[in-house]
Amino acid sequence: MKNTSIFVFLLASFVNAQEQYNSASTQLSKLQTIESGLSIGGYGEVTYNNLEGTLTPAEIDVQRLVMLFAYKFDNRTSFVTEIEFEHVKEVYVEQAFVNYSVADGVNLRGGLMLVPMGIINEYHEPTTFNGVERPSLDSKIVPSTWREMGLGVSGRVNSASLRYQAYLMNGFLSYGESHKLRGSDGLRKGRQKGAESVASDANFAGRVEYYGLPKLKLGLSYYIGNTQTTNPEQSNTQVGLSMFGFDYRYVNGRFSSRGQLIAASLSDTQAYNLAGTTDLGSAMGGYYIEGAYNLLPLHRSQKLDLFLRYENFNTHQKTAGDLITNDAYHRNETTFGLSYHIANGAVFKMDYQSKSTAVDGSAAVGQLNMGLGVFF
Repeated sequence: MKNTSIFVFLLASFVNAQEQYNSASTQLSKLQTIESGLSIGGYGEVTYNNLEGTLTPAEIDVQRLVMLFAYKFDNRTSFVTEIEFEHVKEVYVEQAFVNYSVADGVNLRGGLMLVPMGIINEYHEPTTFNGVERPSLDSKIVPSTWREMGLGVSGRVNSASLRYQAYLMNGFLSYGESHKLRGSDGLRKGRQKGAESVASDANFAGRVEYYGLPKLKLGLSYYIGNTQTTNPEQSNTQVGLSMFGFDYRYVNGRFSSRGQLIAASLSDTQAYNLAGTTDLGSAMGGYYIEGAYNLLPLHRSQKLDLFLRYENFNTHQKTAGDLITNDAYHRNETTFGLSYHIANGAVFKMDYQSKSTAVDGSAAVGQLNMGLGVFF
């Protein structure tokens, strides 16, 4: 009954969509207004997390600060990059790609790019989603921010109301001196992030987004291929992966809703686990659904969104061979809170999460989160 009431609330919020921009598309849009030159932007977030029921103190963190740079060489050619500082001390390149406009609605792209899977992996800036932390489904299974080296095409077909992306990319690293993938967080430890990436196999990543209904956006994502290995002669160092995603974003007046479904299937996990004493599942997936209501009048420049999100995801939906399914990897999370957009590009957030697993007799654990974010 509890889950049913959550769904009733969220589905009642399912009404009329708005345009959203991620950091790369924002920088490319800025470049359209000039003949050539440099565009600069950025985003960042500071977070406070307090997990109840533990002796560990609360954590305050400059979780990430990202500087965005885009340069327009001419009317067809641009370069976009993001330099990310995580937890003040770690530096990463989040994106670095060349965009070449072949024709109206057709672009060639190559370099370090975000894998087009789901909502958050592309729209991960703190002002574009509710909640201090990104949905856990996008941390454990997708997992954001998932970027790889690749080459492909992107663009739109206005007559069909479609945006599209199709890339050949390298993928997760499953073996590099040791077996890296495991049951608790699925594929997350295999992200290569463009850092001296191993490229033993080429994979396909694609996405289409339909915007033909009034302000509604529907997305389909697909990824297929093999994980990467530094020892391709050993078959037990690789697994096959196919991942499918469906998502929607829909907003009407002061109501909004979004949701996502992810399903992943992995092959050859039995041999992989036996060789590396790991517990990687042969199938993983889950979903979330979210509803929000703006408590302020629409004529105000500020927004105060009250939101509720329910997540259900499992990194051990199936296991191969003698590996026993671990119910602790089947997780449910309910998050509710406020997002106060004090200006276009600045937000204060506060929420409370209830986290539980499918283990018999296990109790839900609460977590209080607060944070601030900017995007410009």
